[in-house]
Amino acid sequence: MSLTPYVFDATRENFDSLILGNSTRGLVLAHFWSPKAGPCMVLMPRLVKLAAEYGGRFLLVMVNTEELGQRARGLGITSVPTVKFFLRGETVHTIHGAESDATFHAALSRFLANDQDRLRMGALRMHQDGDTEGAIALLARIAVEDPADLAVAADLAKLLTLAGRPDEALALLAALPAPARAQAGIAPLLAHLELIEAANQNPLEDATGTDTPASRLSHAAQALFEDQPEQALTELLELARQAPDFRDDIGRRAMLALFGMLGGEHELTRRFRARLAELSV
Repeated sequence: MSLTPYVFDATRENFDSLILGNSTRGLVLAHFWSPKAGPCMVLMPRLVKLAAEYGGRFLLVMVNTEELGQRARGLGITSVPTVKFFLRGETVHTIHGAESDATFHAALSRFLANDQDRLRMGALRMHQDGDTEGAIALLARIAVEDPADLAVAADLAKLLTLAGRPDEALALLAALPAPARAQAGIAPLLAHLELIEAANQNPLEDATGTDTPASRLSHAAQALFEDQPEQALTELLELARQAPDFRDDIGRRAMLALFGMLGGEHELTRRFRARLAELSV
């Protein structure tokens, strides 16, 4: 019987097809349980919720050992709850007991990452072949299915920016949890997008000069995109010093955004915050 689109009850008749057969097409988790064991009843709703959260990326099969004890023993089940991970007809991982959700997330990431990475690489190839909008659509779908994959979020933000949609890219990254926004692959890109947003409030006129406010802003944005925060801060500090009226003091505002990205204890934050404060003296 199907409990949800991704959760099934195993029977003597469908055991092989549900678990072993389906594992040739994707990941199957078999939850060996007994109604007599309290931890099983604690784990079961958590697994059902996990299956719904992953939206069909794996199949969850409930195996009642009171009814299918012989089949369970044939797979080495000696205690419940036990969750076995099946791929290509074989057991690839086992979790004993009602472990934490984090344990299951970590295990799932090992066996689902390849599918996600393949889709992500496919999206990047689409972009390289000229179908940037198709790549954006595919990455957006992957991001919805696995919002914790920051590599997907970063790639999607970059493609949105290249497609002339930096406001959407900024909204995407700004909506991530604070720890995710601080990750090395996200933080420089987010700060760069904040620079773009600030610059776009009053579009640059001529950034071709070597020592104009517009050129300094352009150089700071480029340095940040190349993951050179110290150079970006140097340019922005000089911009704040020379032209505090330029674009509503964008030099100072962009530096504050970068401080937030780096964190208050970062050496660059401490050094440049002190130098920025000197401008107000």
